Amino acid sequence: MNKTWQVQDAKMRFSELLEASLAEGPQIVTKRGVEAAVLVSIDRWRRLEQIDRPNLKELLLAPEARTDTLTPTRERRRHRSLSSFE
Repeated sequence: MNKTWQVQDAKMRFSELLEASLAEGPQIVTKRGVEAAVLVSIDRWRRLEQIDRPNLKELLLAPEARTDTLTPTRERRRHRSLSSFE
C-alpha cells in the first residue's frame, strides 16, 4: 500500500499508479524527494471541486463579504490620447 511514488517510477508504472489511485485512494508523486503532485480518482476530484465552490445560498448567507468571488475581473484598458482642438 505504497502511497508515494518517485516521478521516474510513476512514469514507468503509470498503469499501476492509476490502479492504485482507484483502489487505495490518492497517490503522491515526488520529484527529487519533494511532493509535487497527487493522482486521485475522477469521483474524488469532482467532490473536491464541489466543496471548493460555494453555491449562491452559501455566498448570500455568509457572515463575511465575498464580493471578490462575485465580481468578475476587469480588463485594463488604455485611454485614448486627447486630440487638441486647434
